[in-house]
Amino acid sequence: MTGSWGRRGFIGAAAALGGAALVGAGAPLAQAQDAAGAQDAARPPRPGAVAIPPGFQPEGIAVSAHGTAYTGSLIDGSVYRFDLATGAGRIITRGEGPMSVGMKLDPYGRLLVAGGFSGQIRVVDAKDGRVLATHQATTGTGFVNDAVVACGGAWFTDSFADVLYFLPVGRDLTGPGAAPRSLRLGGEWEPVPPGGEYWGANGIERTPDGRALLVVHDTAEALFRVDPRTGAATRTVLDGGSVRNGDGLVLHGRTLYVVRNWAYAIEVFTLSTDGRRARFVKRITDPRFDEPTTAAVHGGRLYVVNARFDADWSDPATASTVVSCPL
Repeated sequence: MTGSWGRRGFIGAAAALGGAALVGAGAPLAQAQDAAGAQDAARPPRPGAVAIPPGFQPEGIAVSAHGTAYTGSLIDGSVYRFDLATGAGRIITRGEGPMSVGMKLDPYGRLLVAGGFSGQIRVVDAKDGRVLATHQATTGTGFVNDAVVACGGAWFTDSFADVLYFLPVGRDLTGPGAAPRSLRLGGEWEPVPPGGEYWGANGIERTPDGRALLVVHDTAEALFRVDPRTGAATRTVLDGGSVRNGDGLVLHGRTLYVVRNWAYAIEVFTLSTDGRRARFVKRITDPRFDEPTTAAVHGGRLYVVNARFDADWSDPATASTVVSCPL
């Protein structure tokens, strides 16, 4: 029963049958609602923050539809899996070298992990943490930073080079056909000087209509819409707000969340469907933010990763958190 007609029809029928009929019909419904309410009350609340193991510096995050979350370590590339409902988790991949930065889940239950300075893209089994494949996206001065699954495959940013890397997402990501391809950024994109001293492309998302990509440019302090076929970039016009220190991007419907690491804040915009305009909505701040880098949306909450860049990570006791806050 939907719409105003259904509501009027139900009220009219109840009046014709009399109050006793209405009570009799509503009693089972009321009992069911009471039982559901009691069940919800008995369920423990979701944790406001999830503690990440000591010595594990998190940066990226990926979350499944069922609320299983993953983050990777900047220190040694380990992958930690945890439950957003309980906070319980364990390390499923013990890293032995290349860092893990941004990551996303693909439709086949695999984590696609950006490898930072190593120039690698790793494919990890999300169930048991096995590294299924390692692709060398670049051998030069590069920093493979963030990822999104959109526009026909997985896309990765390189913060030291004006390129995106494309990995076709299929059932087989280990053969020669799965090797990443590079797409040079052009159009209005502002090139970064070579050598790794300036940061360019950082966070990446898709536009609400799914036809293009959105990339935040660290040095230019700008958001760009990128054509995935040609690499042509155009600046997204911001109606208020700022993307300075923009790191991870999260799209939820037409709402874009821009995680601003050194600003200890998250900027919220409403996007046009094609991603060419962004209207500032609000700024989210939280005293628990500690150099936040990336975030994910699940269950009406925003889960934000604290990388804690200023902390002393040479101390094995140093730890961090993933914090939950309202959308």
